[in-house]
Amino acid sequence: MASPADSHTSDYSPGQMPIAEQKATFNGVVGLFKWGSLATAALVALLVLWFCTPAGPVPGFVVAIVMTVLGVIVLREKPKAGH
Repeated sequence: MASPADSHTSDYSPGQMPIAEQKATFNGVVGLFKWGSLATAALVALLVLWFCTPAGPVPGFVVAIVMTVLGVIVLREKPKAGH
């Protein structure tokens, strides 16, 4: 006896569907989180040093700039290994 699922046909074929849009969306979301997190961390460091310590705005800006530069170096896209 055949189940109703056996009689249903589908256009889906595993491994045959183009996934370029899904890859682009995934990479966009990952990039948004990655760079957004860096910007948020630098802004929080700036504001904490500026308003919550006696250090003031200048050390806050210095720390935020250093964090941003180091973050860009660490988070930037690495070249793909040629296999």
